[in-house]
Amino acid sequence: GGMPQTLSSTSMFTPCGFSPHLHSAKEDDQGGLIFQDGNLASASLDALIQHLIPTTDYYPEKAYIFTFLLSSRLFIEPHELLSRVCHKCVEQQRLDDPVLDKARIRKFGPKLLQLLTEWTETFPYDFQEERMIGHLKDMIDRIAPCDEAYWKRMNQLLQALNQKLATLSHGQEGIVKINAAVSDKLVAFKSKPPSIQREILTVCSDPYTLAQQLTHVELERLSHIGPEEFVQAFVHKDSLDSTKSCFNEQKKTSNLEAYVKWFNRLCYLVATEICMPAKKKQRAQVIEFFIDVARECFNIGNFNSLMAIISGMNMSPVSRLKKTWSKVKTAKFFILEHQMDPTGNFYNYRTALRGAAHRSLTAHSNREKIVIPFFSLLIKDIYFLNEGCANRLPNGHVNFEKFLELAKQVGEFITWKQVECPFEQDHNIIHYLHTAPIFTEDGLYLASYESESPENQIEKERWKSLRSTILGKT
Repeated sequence: GGMPQTLSSTSMFTPCGFSPHLHSAKEDDQGGLIFQDGNLASASLDALIQHLIPTTDYYPEKAYIFTFLLSSRLFIEPHELLSRVCHKCVEQQRLDDPVLDKARIRKFGPKLLQLLTEWTETFPYDFQEERMIGHLKDMIDRIAPCDEAYWKRMNQLLQALNQKLATLSHGQEGIVKINAAVSDKLVAFKSKPPSIQREILTVCSDPYTLAQQLTHVELERLSHIGPEEFVQAFVHKDSLDSTKSCFNEQKKTSNLEAYVKWFNRLCYLVATEICMPAKKKQRAQVIEFFIDVARECFNIGNFNSLMAIISGMNMSPVSRLKKTWSKVKTAKFFILEHQMDPTGNFYNYRTALRGAAHRSLTAHSNREKIVIPFFSLLIKDIYFLNEGCANRLPNGHVNFEKFLELAKQVGEFITWKQVECPFEQDHNIIHYLHTAPIFTEDGLYLASYESESPENQIEKERWKSLRSTILGKT
């Protein structure tokens, strides 16, 4: 018999395939696991680690592996967890015996390899650490004498891992370069000859096309976020173990942070594009253009760009332009604003998101599969789930029901981030989105006052001070 097939990573995450019902075949001998209605509810950390470890006749459920590897890092570092798993395997399978029980290890070996494969496929960033690779190699050294094929399997695993990490780090570098290019130097606005200053409408005047290119940028950036970043962002010291220092020094959340930066950049880009034109009619045209882009984003299922565009339009340097707004057909804008209204914990948006998620599940094309959630709200939701996971029960047990809720949310996100973007890329537009100069907040206010004069004393004072600090005029 060959290796048990690993399912593709999507099949384990799709909400329909994610079964939170983790039954125990042998409940009576599971020391320290508490079941409710046949589902795992809570356990000691040790018992949960034991439940992860394959034996000659047991292999943990896929959903369990993902759930535990994701959430356990709130209590134990991945390298420490892998070390304990390996140590227990050595003990339980007597891999230290001078003469190995080959028949037994041939039953156990493929299961151990499968567990290690699933770990490397789902949480590749964990293996950027030397110690992790060390544990892998050590285990193979112990079981390979029983079957030469284990070496080969191990090499395939390491090659696949290296490839994945190379692709991921390549993406990270690309994003860093882009951010460095935009040093947010203030475009000394209106003193610049218009020939240098390109604006969005000269690069792309079709709202549908721009919405598609925004979706490209979103999916590209999402693809680099590892599921563990949602947990690592919130790791605290485990209150029961005060001896360990918090291992948050190198928070491994750079992709998550880069993605939040992109959202902020898009907000400011929208505001900059609106405040820049000298003529009221042009400003109104840009506002209407972005309203149409936002509407197309909504139709695509790209809620993150949609929210960034609405946020940009709601920044006060933009919203204060009363004369400009009076020229805008605002009905469409109010519909979108209503969709993203924060009332009732974003009730309208959450309803639209569930609709998009449902459409995605039954989709026949990648075009219908796209779901790009409003990211900072997702992070906020996940933050609360992490808090619930990190709080142990009074008896010191880990609350596994909370682990499942977290895994469900993160698992759904992973399904969404794996969608291939169906639209053709337009490099010119994407380059513009990443590199077009944007104003700082002060720059936006100055541009706004230059467009429509201050209304009151406070604005007049501010205008005066901005003119002197930015334009060097008194």
